[in-house]
Amino acid sequence: MNEASVREALAKVIDPALGHDIVTFRMVRNVEVQGEDVLVKIDIPTHAYPVLQRRELQQRIEKALQEIGAKRVTVVTNVETVFQPAPSDKAVLKGPKNVVAVAAGKGGVGKSTVAVNLALALQRHGAKVGLLDADVFGPSIPTMLGTPEVPASASKDSRIIPAIHQGLKVISVGFFVDKDEAVVWRGPMVHRLLQQFLGDVDWGELDYLVCDLPPGTGDVQLSLSQLIPIAGSVMVTTPQEVSIVDVVKGIAMFEKVEIPILGIVENMSYYKCPACGHMDEIFSHGGGKRLAQEVGCDFFGEIPIDTRIRFGGDAGVPIIASSPDSENAMRFMDIASKAALKIASNVLSKPKRSPRLAVIK
Repeated sequence: MNEASVREALAKVIDPALGHDIVTFRMVRNVEVQGEDVLVKIDIPTHAYPVLQRRELQQRIEKALQEIGAKRVTVVTNVETVFQPAPSDKAVLKGPKNVVAVAAGKGGVGKSTVAVNLALALQRHGAKVGLLDADVFGPSIPTMLGTPEVPASASKDSRIIPAIHQGLKVISVGFFVDKDEAVVWRGPMVHRLLQQFLGDVDWGELDYLVCDLPPGTGDVQLSLSQLIPIAGSVMVTTPQEVSIVDVVKGIAMFEKVEIPILGIVENMSYYKCPACGHMDEIFSHGGGKRLAQEVGCDFFGEIPIDTRIRFGGDAGVPIIASSPDSENAMRFMDIASKAALKIASNVLSKPKRSPRLAVIK
Protein backbone atom coordinates (compact mmCIF):
# COMPACT_ATOMS: atom_id res chain seq x y z
CA MET A 1 0.00 0.00 0.00
CA ASN A 2 1.42 3.37 -1.04
CA GLU A 3 0.18 6.83 -1.98
CA ALA A 4 -0.53 5.80 -5.57
CA SER A 5 -2.68 2.84 -4.54
CA VAL A 6 -4.49 4.98 -1.96
CA ARG A 7 -5.32 7.62 -4.56
CA GLU A 8 -6.47 4.92 -6.94
CA ALA A 9 -8.85 3.65 -4.25
CA LEU A 10 -10.06 7.17 -3.46
CA ALA A 11 -10.86 7.71 -7.15
CA LYS A 12 -13.63 5.15 -6.70
CA VAL A 13 -15.21 7.01 -3.75
CA ILE A 14 -18.35 8.87 -4.87
CA ASP A 15 -19.16 12.00 -2.88
CA PRO A 16 -22.70 11.50 -1.47
CA ALA A 17 -23.64 15.17 -1.86
CA LEU A 18 -22.05 15.98 -5.23
CA GLY A 19 -22.47 12.60 -6.93
CA HIS A 20 -18.94 12.44 -8.36
CA ASP A 21 -15.65 10.86 -7.31
CA ILE A 22 -13.58 12.91 -4.91
CA VAL A 23 -10.35 12.75 -6.94
CA THR A 24 -11.78 14.13 -10.19
CA PHE A 25 -13.55 16.82 -8.17
CA ARG A 26 -10.20 17.84 -6.57
CA MET A 27 -11.37 17.22 -3.03
CA VAL A 28 -8.30 15.21 -1.96
CA ARG A 29 -5.79 17.71 -0.63
CA ASN A 30 -3.15 15.33 0.71
CA VAL A 31 -2.47 11.65 1.40
CA GLU A 32 0.06 10.28 3.91
CA VAL A 33 0.81 6.55 4.22
CA GLN A 34 2.81 5.07 7.12
CA GLY A 35 2.72 1.30 7.02
CA GLU A 36 -0.93 0.31 7.47
CA ASP A 37 -1.97 3.79 8.69
CA VAL A 38 -3.41 6.29 6.21
CA LEU A 39 -4.13 9.98 6.71
CA VAL A 40 -6.38 11.62 4.13
CA LYS A 41 -7.00 15.36 4.05
CA ILE A 42 -10.22 16.32 2.28
CA ASP A 43 -11.36 19.77 1.11
CA ILE A 44 -15.12 20.20 1.59
CA PRO A 45 -16.19 22.66 -1.15
CA THR A 46 -18.81 24.59 0.84
CA HIS A 47 -19.81 25.35 4.43
CA ALA A 48 -23.35 24.30 3.49
CA TYR A 49 -22.29 20.68 2.93
CA PRO A 50 -24.81 18.56 4.92
CA VAL A 51 -23.51 17.07 8.16
CA LEU A 52 -25.00 13.60 7.58
CA GLN A 53 -23.48 13.38 4.12
CA ARG A 54 -20.10 14.48 5.50
CA ARG A 55 -20.22 11.48 7.85
CA GLU A 56 -21.26 9.26 4.95
CA LEU A 57 -18.30 10.53 2.93
CA GLN A 58 -15.91 9.72 5.76
CA GLN A 59 -17.34 6.19 6.04
CA ARG A 60 -16.98 5.63 2.29
CA ILE A 61 -13.33 6.73 2.41
CA GLU A 62 -12.61 4.46 5.37
CA LYS A 63 -14.26 1.49 3.69
CA ALA A 64 -12.44 2.03 0.37
CA LEU A 65 -9.04 2.16 2.08
CA GLN A 66 -9.69 -0.75 4.43
CA GLU A 67 -10.42 -2.86 1.35
CA ILE A 68 -6.85 -2.31 0.12
CA GLY A 69 -5.26 -3.14 3.47
CA ALA A 70 -5.41 -0.02 5.65
CA LYS A 71 -5.81 -0.82 9.35
CA ARG A 72 -6.23 2.73 10.61
CA VAL A 73 -7.76 5.47 8.46
CA THR A 74 -7.83 9.09 9.63
CA VAL A 75 -9.91 11.54 7.61
CA VAL A 76 -9.33 15.23 8.24
CA THR A 77 -11.75 17.65 6.57
CA ASN A 78 -11.28 21.33 5.84
CA VAL A 79 -13.87 23.64 4.32
CA GLU A 80 -12.58 25.59 1.32
CA THR A 81 -15.31 27.37 -0.64
CA VAL A 82 -14.68 26.70 -4.31
CA PHE A 83 -15.20 29.33 -7.00
CA GLN A 84 -14.38 30.05 -10.61
CA PRO A 85 -11.89 32.94 -10.97
CA ALA A 86 -13.28 35.92 -12.84
CA PRO A 87 -12.16 36.47 -16.43
CA SER A 88 -10.15 39.62 -17.02
CA ASP A 89 -13.11 41.52 -18.47
CA LYS A 90 -15.26 40.92 -15.36
CA ALA A 91 -12.85 41.66 -12.52
CA VAL A 92 -14.62 44.73 -11.11
CA LEU A 93 -15.77 42.84 -7.98
CA LYS A 94 -13.06 42.22 -5.38
CA GLY A 95 -13.54 39.90 -2.39
CA PRO A 96 -16.69 37.79 -2.92
CA LYS A 97 -15.98 34.34 -4.36
CA ASN A 98 -19.44 33.40 -5.64
CA VAL A 99 -22.29 35.70 -6.68
CA VAL A 100 -25.77 34.20 -6.31
CA ALA A 101 -28.61 36.02 -8.06
CA VAL A 102 -32.14 35.64 -6.70
CA ALA A 103 -34.61 36.45 -9.45
CA ALA A 104 -38.27 36.27 -10.39
CA GLY A 105 -40.25 36.79 -13.54
CA LYS A 106 -42.77 39.06 -11.81
CA GLY A 107 -43.12 41.02 -8.62
CA GLY A 108 -44.96 39.94 -5.49
CA VAL A 109 -43.76 36.34 -5.40
CA GLY A 110 -41.52 36.70 -2.34
CA LYS A 111 -38.19 37.06 -4.12
CA SER A 112 -36.70 39.40 -1.52
CA THR A 113 -37.92 37.16 1.29
CA VAL A 114 -36.08 34.24 -0.30
CA ALA A 115 -32.96 36.36 -0.90
CA VAL A 116 -32.75 37.55 2.72
CA ASN A 117 -33.36 34.14 4.24
CA LEU A 118 -31.03 32.46 1.74
CA ALA A 119 -28.22 34.84 2.74
CA LEU A 120 -28.87 34.29 6.45
CA ALA A 121 -29.09 30.53 5.93
CA LEU A 122 -25.72 30.44 4.15
CA GLN A 123 -24.29 32.46 7.01
CA ARG A 124 -25.79 30.09 9.57
CA HIS A 125 -24.13 27.20 7.72
CA GLY A 126 -20.83 28.96 8.50
CA ALA A 127 -20.09 30.91 5.33
CA LYS A 128 -19.08 34.58 5.06
CA VAL A 129 -21.98 36.25 3.26
CA GLY A 130 -22.94 39.63 1.82
CA LEU A 131 -26.27 40.84 0.45
CA LEU A 132 -26.59 43.29 -2.44
CA ASP A 133 -30.02 44.84 -2.91
CA ALA A 134 -29.96 45.31 -6.68
CA ASP A 135 -33.70 46.08 -6.83
CA VAL A 136 -32.94 49.73 -7.46
CA PHE A 137 -36.54 50.86 -8.01
CA GLY A 138 -38.09 48.95 -5.12
CA PRO A 139 -35.44 48.34 -2.44
CA SER A 140 -37.03 46.31 0.36
CA ILE A 141 -33.96 44.77 1.98
CA PRO A 142 -33.46 47.61 4.54
CA THR A 143 -37.03 47.06 5.80
CA MET A 144 -36.72 43.28 5.87
CA LEU A 145 -33.49 43.36 7.88
CA GLY A 146 -34.39 46.18 10.27
CA THR A 147 -32.03 48.64 11.93
CA PRO A 148 -28.39 47.81 11.14
CA GLU A 149 -25.92 47.03 13.89
CA VAL A 150 -23.46 49.16 11.91
CA PRO A 151 -24.75 51.64 9.30
CA ALA A 152 -23.17 52.03 5.87
CA SER A 153 -20.37 54.62 5.75
CA ALA A 154 -17.44 55.89 3.70
CA SER A 155 -13.80 55.00 4.38
CA LYS A 156 -10.84 57.37 4.28
CA ASP A 157 -10.06 56.31 0.71
CA SER A 158 -13.67 57.09 -0.34
CA ARG A 159 -14.71 53.45 -0.53
CA ILE A 160 -18.18 52.44 0.68
CA ILE A 161 -18.31 50.39 3.86
CA PRO A 162 -21.41 48.15 3.79
CA ALA A 163 -23.90 48.13 6.63
CA ILE A 164 -24.02 45.16 8.99
CA HIS A 165 -27.45 43.58 9.44
CA GLN A 166 -27.81 40.34 11.39
CA GLY A 167 -24.09 39.78 10.77
CA LEU A 168 -24.49 40.22 6.98
CA LYS A 169 -22.64 42.84 4.96
CA VAL A 170 -25.43 44.69 3.13
CA ILE A 171 -25.66 47.45 0.51
CA SER A 172 -28.89 48.93 -0.84
CA VAL A 173 -29.89 52.09 -2.64
CA GLY A 174 -32.46 52.33 0.16
CA PHE A 175 -29.65 53.42 2.48
CA PHE A 176 -29.01 56.54 0.42
CA VAL A 177 -32.47 57.81 -0.55
CA ASP A 178 -35.48 58.72 1.56
CA LYS A 179 -37.81 55.73 1.86
CA ASP A 180 -40.72 57.80 0.51
CA GLU A 181 -38.70 59.06 -2.45
CA ALA A 182 -39.13 57.37 -5.84
CA VAL A 183 -36.01 56.37 -7.76
CA VAL A 184 -36.64 57.60 -11.32
CA TRP A 185 -33.52 56.71 -13.29
CA ARG A 186 -32.71 55.70 -16.83
CA GLY A 187 -30.67 52.62 -17.68
CA PRO A 188 -27.21 54.28 -17.80
CA MET A 189 -27.67 55.68 -14.27
CA VAL A 190 -28.63 52.24 -12.97
CA HIS A 191 -25.56 50.77 -14.66
CA ARG A 192 -23.26 53.34 -13.00
CA LEU A 193 -24.83 52.68 -9.60
CA LEU A 194 -24.24 48.95 -9.93
CA GLN A 195 -20.65 49.61 -10.98
CA GLN A 196 -20.20 51.62 -7.79
CA PHE A 197 -21.88 49.01 -5.58
CA LEU A 198 -19.65 46.30 -7.04
CA GLY A 199 -16.34 48.08 -7.50
CA ASP A 200 -16.36 50.77 -4.80
CA VAL A 201 -17.84 48.78 -1.89
CA ASP A 202 -15.34 47.23 0.50
CA TRP A 203 -16.97 43.78 0.66
CA GLY A 204 -13.93 42.04 2.09
CA GLU A 205 -13.47 38.29 1.71
CA LEU A 206 -16.87 36.64 1.22
CA ASP A 207 -17.82 33.10 0.28
CA TYR A 208 -21.13 34.25 -1.23
CA LEU A 209 -22.64 37.54 -2.30
CA VAL A 210 -26.42 37.17 -2.67
CA CYS A 211 -27.98 39.66 -5.13
CA ASP A 212 -31.67 40.45 -4.84
CA LEU A 213 -32.59 41.36 -8.42
CA PRO A 214 -35.63 43.37 -9.52
CA PRO A 215 -38.43 41.34 -11.14
CA GLY A 216 -38.44 40.84 -14.89
CA THR A 217 -35.67 40.98 -17.47
CA GLY A 218 -34.35 44.53 -17.55
CA ASP A 219 -31.32 46.78 -17.22
CA VAL A 220 -30.12 45.48 -13.83
CA GLN A 221 -29.94 41.87 -14.97
CA LEU A 222 -28.08 42.81 -18.15
CA SER A 223 -25.68 45.15 -16.34
CA LEU A 224 -24.77 42.54 -13.72
CA SER A 225 -24.16 39.90 -16.38
CA GLN A 226 -21.80 42.29 -18.16
CA LEU A 227 -19.94 43.49 -15.06
CA ILE A 228 -19.29 40.34 -13.00
CA PRO A 229 -19.34 36.56 -13.27
CA ILE A 230 -22.48 35.17 -11.60
CA ALA A 231 -22.22 31.65 -10.21
CA GLY A 232 -25.90 31.05 -10.81
CA SER A 233 -29.46 32.17 -10.28
CA VAL A 234 -32.15 30.95 -7.91
CA MET A 235 -35.53 31.49 -9.56
CA VAL A 236 -38.53 32.22 -7.31
CA THR A 237 -42.10 31.57 -8.38
CA THR A 238 -45.55 30.98 -6.97
CA PRO A 239 -47.51 27.91 -8.11
CA GLN A 240 -50.06 29.57 -10.39
CA GLU A 241 -49.64 29.65 -14.16
CA VAL A 242 -49.39 33.45 -14.47
CA SER A 243 -46.21 33.36 -12.39
CA ILE A 244 -44.78 30.29 -14.11
CA VAL A 245 -45.06 31.92 -17.55
CA ASP A 246 -42.96 34.88 -16.42
CA VAL A 247 -40.32 32.64 -14.82
CA VAL A 248 -39.89 30.84 -18.15
CA LYS A 249 -39.01 34.21 -19.71
CA GLY A 250 -36.55 34.92 -16.91
CA ILE A 251 -34.86 31.55 -17.42
CA ALA A 252 -34.57 32.24 -21.15
CA MET A 253 -32.93 35.59 -20.41
CA PHE A 254 -30.33 34.04 -18.08
CA GLU A 255 -29.55 31.38 -20.67
CA LYS A 256 -28.86 34.09 -23.26
CA VAL A 257 -26.34 35.80 -20.98
CA GLU A 258 -24.81 32.44 -19.98
CA ILE A 259 -25.80 32.49 -16.31
CA PRO A 260 -26.64 28.98 -15.03
CA ILE A 261 -29.95 28.34 -13.28
CA LEU A 262 -29.15 26.76 -9.91
CA GLY A 263 -32.72 25.82 -9.10
CA ILE A 264 -36.33 26.88 -8.63
CA VAL A 265 -38.09 27.73 -5.36
CA GLU A 266 -41.88 27.62 -5.15
CA ASN A 267 -43.00 30.24 -2.64
CA MET A 268 -46.52 30.51 -1.14
CA SER A 269 -46.91 26.86 -2.07
CA TYR A 270 -49.78 26.15 0.32
CA TYR A 271 -51.28 27.21 3.62
CA LYS A 272 -51.40 24.90 6.62
CA CYS A 273 -53.78 25.90 9.40
CA PRO A 274 -51.79 25.97 12.66
CA ALA A 275 -54.91 25.04 14.67
CA CYS A 276 -56.30 22.03 12.79
CA GLY A 277 -53.55 21.14 10.32
CA HIS A 278 -55.81 21.54 7.27
CA MET A 279 -53.87 22.38 4.10
CA ASP A 280 -55.27 24.76 1.49
CA GLU A 281 -53.58 25.30 -1.89
CA ILE A 282 -54.56 28.95 -2.25
CA PHE A 283 -52.43 29.66 -5.34
CA SER A 284 -52.63 26.14 -6.80
CA HIS A 285 -49.71 23.79 -6.11
CA GLY A 286 -46.80 22.09 -7.83
CA GLY A 287 -46.21 24.61 -10.62
CA GLY A 288 -42.59 25.20 -9.63
CA LYS A 289 -41.74 21.49 -9.55
CA ARG A 290 -43.36 20.91 -12.95
CA LEU A 291 -41.44 23.86 -14.41
CA ALA A 292 -38.15 22.51 -13.06
CA GLN A 293 -38.83 19.17 -14.75
CA GLU A 294 -39.75 20.87 -18.03
CA VAL A 295 -36.64 23.07 -18.21
CA GLY A 296 -34.31 20.42 -16.78
CA CYS A 297 -33.11 22.19 -13.64
CA ASP A 298 -33.20 21.37 -9.93
CA PHE A 299 -36.26 21.99 -7.77
CA PHE A 300 -35.05 23.36 -4.45
CA GLY A 301 -38.30 23.08 -2.52
CA GLU A 302 -41.58 24.61 -1.41
CA ILE A 303 -42.10 27.47 1.03
CA PRO A 304 -45.65 27.58 2.45
CA ILE A 305 -47.59 30.67 3.43
CA ASP A 306 -46.56 31.36 7.02
CA THR A 307 -47.50 34.42 9.05
CA ARG A 308 -44.14 34.23 10.85
CA ILE A 309 -42.31 34.64 7.53
CA ARG A 310 -44.50 37.62 6.63
CA PHE A 311 -44.22 39.19 10.07
CA GLY A 312 -40.47 38.66 10.14
CA GLY A 313 -40.06 40.51 6.85
CA ASP A 314 -42.19 43.43 8.04
CA ALA A 315 -40.55 43.62 11.47
CA GLY A 316 -36.97 43.35 10.21
CA VAL A 317 -36.34 39.96 11.83
CA PRO A 318 -36.42 37.21 9.14
CA ILE A 319 -37.55 33.74 10.21
CA ILE A 320 -33.99 32.39 10.05
CA ALA A 321 -33.13 34.87 12.82
CA SER A 322 -36.41 34.86 14.77
CA SER A 323 -37.24 31.11 14.67
CA PRO A 324 -34.05 29.34 13.53
CA ASP A 325 -35.30 25.89 14.58
CA SER A 326 -38.74 26.18 12.99
CA GLU A 327 -39.79 23.93 10.12
CA ASN A 328 -39.76 26.74 7.57
CA ALA A 329 -36.38 28.04 8.73
CA MET A 330 -35.09 24.51 8.10
CA ARG A 331 -36.59 24.70 4.60
CA PHE A 332 -34.48 27.79 3.88
CA MET A 333 -31.42 26.04 5.32
CA ASP A 334 -32.03 23.15 2.94
CA ILE A 335 -32.47 25.51 -0.02
CA ALA A 336 -29.18 27.24 0.87
CA SER A 337 -27.41 23.88 1.04
CA LYS A 338 -28.78 22.81 -2.35
CA ALA A 339 -27.77 26.12 -3.97
CA ALA A 340 -24.25 25.99 -2.52
CA LEU A 341 -23.77 22.35 -3.56
CA LYS A 342 -24.98 23.14 -7.08
CA ILE A 343 -22.45 25.98 -7.35
CA ALA A 344 -19.69 23.68 -6.06
CA SER A 345 -20.65 20.96 -8.55
CA ASN A 346 -20.65 23.45 -11.44
CA VAL A 347 -17.21 24.77 -10.48
CA LEU A 348 -15.59 21.39 -9.81
CA SER A 349 -16.90 19.87 -13.02
CA LYS A 350 -14.88 22.41 -15.01
CA PRO A 351 -11.09 22.38 -15.48
CA LYS A 352 -9.29 24.39 -12.84
CA ARG A 353 -8.45 27.85 -14.14
CA SER A 354 -5.88 30.27 -12.82
CA PRO A 355 -6.93 33.94 -12.52
CA ARG A 356 -3.81 34.86 -14.52
CA LEU A 357 -4.90 32.62 -17.36
CA ALA A 358 -8.47 33.90 -17.46
CA VAL A 359 -9.17 35.33 -20.89
CA ILE A 360 -11.90 37.30 -22.56
CA LYS A 361 -14.37 35.05 -24.32
